Amino acid sequence: MELRIHAFEPFSRANGPGRRAVVWTQGCSIGCPGCFNPTTHDSTGGQTIDTIDLVKRILAQSQAIEGVTISGGEPTEQPDAMLDLLTRLGDLQLSRMMFSGRTLEYIRTMPRGPAILDQLDLLIAGPYVQSAPSSLPLLGSQNQRIHFLSDRHRPEEIERVPRM
Repeated sequence: MELRIHAFEPFSRANGPGRRAVVWTQGCSIGCPGCFNPTTHDSTGGQTIDTIDLVKRILAQSQAIEGVTISGGEPTEQPDAMLDLLTRLGDLQLSRMMFSGRTLEYIRTMPRGPAILDQLDLLIAGPYVQSAPSSLPLLGSQNQRIHFLSDRHRPEEIERVPRM
């Protein structure tokens, strides 16, 4: 299944707990003012990659990483491909985390939303609000929430993530 991505980083310490591969999806219709990644908004930009090929790239790093972070753009705007990717990653036993400009409650109402959430260990959710910056790791603004969707991670791990 094809996924439109903006970028892939095989190794990062700033995009979640531990050492992680990071996939930035391409396309976001939310358009938060002051967004950290405005070049990811154009849904025709970036490049397409088969989810199987992307998992192979991640698998090549699996001995050096603890998890995978999906960012954007807005990952939920490609729900079928996102679910396919996350399901395939589940076979690797890596932590799976996603940033979304949508709230947890909203994602639960989306087609494929509950299934996507079932594949995640962590979700950082909520639109970026430029006038309410956060000093906490992983949160761009104070309204955003960290949701622990499994027992794989603990709050103290989040506190150790370097501030971007």
